Amino acid sequence: QVQLVESGGGLVQAGGSQRLSCVASGRTFSNYAMGWFRQAPGKEREFVATISWNGGRIYYADTVKGRFTISRDNAKNTVYLQMNSLKPEDTAVYYCAARNSGSYYADRYGYDYWGQGTQVTVSS
Repeated sequence: QVQLVESGGGLVQAGGSQRLSCVASGRTFSNYAMGWFRQAPGKEREFVATISWNGGRIYYADTVKGRFTISRDNAKNTVYLQMNSLKPEDTAVYYCAARNSGSYYADRYGYDYWGQGTQVTVSS
């Protein structure tokens, strides 16, 4: 089992920045590809970004490309999501997820473990 705990959410003004963190425990973190997803009220959970086990491969949703950056520090068992130029439509609960594979993946059904989520609210 892998336990994931997100932090760093909150209220931010449009155009601002925020960094989310997700700390993993329970298994060898570097065995897992990681992903960030988000879910707005009344909408399905959607893919945001994913990173391979060593950070060598990264993929973003078109809606966040150029504004968000995913990274990981395997020594700290942590994956990050740096969010810049935030827009009101980025408002959602953000979840990190771990995949039982080192290869990145852009679909929520490919992930095996999920955090509890952290709320990000962008005001206009």
